[in-house]
Amino acid sequence: MADPRFFQRQGPFTLAALAELGEAELQAPDKAGMQIHDIGTLTEAGPDQVSFLDNRKYISAFTQTKAGACVVAPRDVELAPPGVNLLVSAAPYRSFALIVQAFYPVPKTVPGIHPNACVAESATLGEGVRVDAGAVIGDGATVGPRTHIGPNAVLGAGITLGADGRVGATATLECCDIGDRVQIHPGARIGTRGFGFAMDPRGHVELPQLGRVVVGNDVEIGANTTIDRGMGPDTVIGDGCKIDNLVQIGHNVRLGRNCVLAGQTGIAGSAVLEDFVVCAAKVGIAGHLTVGAGTRIAAMSGVTKSIPAGSTVAGVPAGQHKLWLRKNALLNRMVKEQE
Repeated sequence: MADPRFFQRQGPFTLAALAELGEAELQAPDKAGMQIHDIGTLTEAGPDQVSFLDNRKYISAFTQTKAGACVVAPRDVELAPPGVNLLVSAAPYRSFALIVQAFYPVPKTVPGIHPNACVAESATLGEGVRVDAGAVIGDGATVGPRTHIGPNAVLGAGITLGADGRVGATATLECCDIGDRVQIHPGARIGTRGFGFAMDPRGHVELPQLGRVVVGNDVEIGANTTIDRGMGPDTVIGDGCKIDNLVQIGHNVRLGRNCVLAGQTGIAGSAVLEDFVVCAAKVGIAGHLTVGAGTRIAAMSGVTKSIPAGSTVAGVPAGQHKLWLRKNALLNRMVKEQE
């Protein structure tokens, strides 16, 4: 399925191995030794490939699939076409993701420092670090073991970066402390000056931004995303957060654990997002408010007030999702009546 120029496939794996890797149950134990060589979509997978069904919009494709194996929820077992070996999971998408990781693991870092890299004498590099051409590592910076610094990336003076991380090409890190296993994609800007100044008719006066960006473990930061350092308190990104491309996070913002921010989301200064908040694309969140744990915010919503935990909101200004749907339906009827 994947282009071998860019992705190196492992395997094959037996169905028994895939069931274990994917935290699933093999419906036909007598097929445990059958070998699967690759992954594939429901419509394109062949008899030596594994696919999955999670979104029920694709049931029609599932009932016609030629895949040799498929990861499915218990509710969809009876819909499987003949000849498809089922890996039954309560969370098919998660299980399939684990299986894909087995076939296409992240390549191990090949250690080495390119002769065109610039590494300060006072910088500390852990065992097995790779530094590509044009990268700059400043005075007193610390890079953990097995971390890969991409071409032309810049790590500013004094920053710390944990083990097993990846910093993409041209990314810049300053005034920050980064945890372990953090993926920073190309062009990301972490620790740049926060947007803070005193507005005055005589001329705006810059307020020095004296905090850091503190990023936890297992975080992903998308391409061309910007995370400003704090003004005095730090900007904090909690463990396990997944941040898409082109996201803006202002100074003093605090994200809890496992938040998900889709592309072009913008969060103004000093806002707090508690654990497991999900922002769909182009969400805007005003400053100095709190979004409670587990809240889901629909695409293109504008959050202007604090939101209690467990909410699902939409619209501008953001309100209860069900109420927003009702308002839209009523407005559409009113417009049609005027036609």
